[in-house]
Amino acid sequence: MSSADRVSPDELRPLGATGLRMPVFGFGGAPLGNLFSEVPEDQAEATLQAAWDCGVRYFDTAPWYGHGLSEHRVGRLLRRQEANSWWCSTKVGRVYTPLRGPATRAPDTPWVGGLPFTPRFDYSYAGIMRSYEDSLQRLGVNGVDALVIHDLDLPHHESHTAVTRNLRQLEDGWKALAELKLGGQIQAIGVGINDRAMMTPFLENFPPDFFLVAMPYTLLDHDILEEELPYCEKQRIGIIVGAPYASGILAAGASEGVRYNYTPASSQVLRRVARIEEVCKRHGVPLAAAALQFPLQNPNVTSVIPGANTAQQVRENHALLRLQVPVDLWRELKCEGLIRQDAPGPD
Repeated sequence: MSSADRVSPDELRPLGATGLRMPVFGFGGAPLGNLFSEVPEDQAEATLQAAWDCGVRYFDTAPWYGHGLSEHRVGRLLRRQEANSWWCSTKVGRVYTPLRGPATRAPDTPWVGGLPFTPRFDYSYAGIMRSYEDSLQRLGVNGVDALVIHDLDLPHHESHTAVTRNLRQLEDGWKALAELKLGGQIQAIGVGINDRAMMTPFLENFPPDFFLVAMPYTLLDHDILEEELPYCEKQRIGIIVGAPYASGILAAGASEGVRYNYTPASSQVLRRVARIEEVCKRHGVPLAAAALQFPLQNPNVTSVIPGANTAQQVRENHALLRLQVPVDLWRELKCEGLIRQDAPGPD
């Protein structure tokens, strides 16, 4: 049985045409915003320290994650490290104001015990600048490597009309991002993508340096290989994969109650994951290892940034990325029609 080379978590890859070279293995900060369950402060601290001790040097976060909580926690780690020894990206598109009255958390959000601030979308010039400066204060640092347009897609807005309106507002906001990049405060402008359909409007109307892709590029879903990813490669637009486990199912497997796209998985998704899991078992490879390494088979993917909320999860992710995955596993997944024939990978 032939085998693919192991992925090295310390490998650096270029981020599109930005000149940035970033680690293939990063840390996604959403769980440290208390996503679906509360993470005590000592646990969050231990999780981030474990990431640093494993050699993780790229950390992604956002104001949305716990209404500022994730940024506070990530910043506490980064402030203890030497300057220029880490990479950090955060996001813009929301600005925050304090909650009024006795409420201690914003309602109707996935954050359990987030900070007592409430967001509103703002993609204007002033909104982008305020979001950037507020993030630096929460992080406690004087600069980040990249800013990412966050959640400008249909699932987060009430209608296509609202999405179109916010895209128009971003025409003004993009000037702020361009100024920050020209002035050297950031080195790259990214766009966060949950919905494949939103890649085209951004490609047609804005010049992103990279996409931070969540659900549309995983072991389970990768139809953006048809058009969007080849176009990005041709235009030297980088790709970072933000949810390699598809919000949980590709780590936990096809078990009852597991989440896919941040909601309970459907029976159809469960069946497909179960078939992928069977192939992985035949080759002695954990499903999570295949999920984590699949995006990195694509040479245009710079990094994968799985989330974690315990030190053990970080160490497991690190080990899974280093695990040697047989080439025959990828071949069988293609033969079974479980990944696309044009999916990049070893011959």
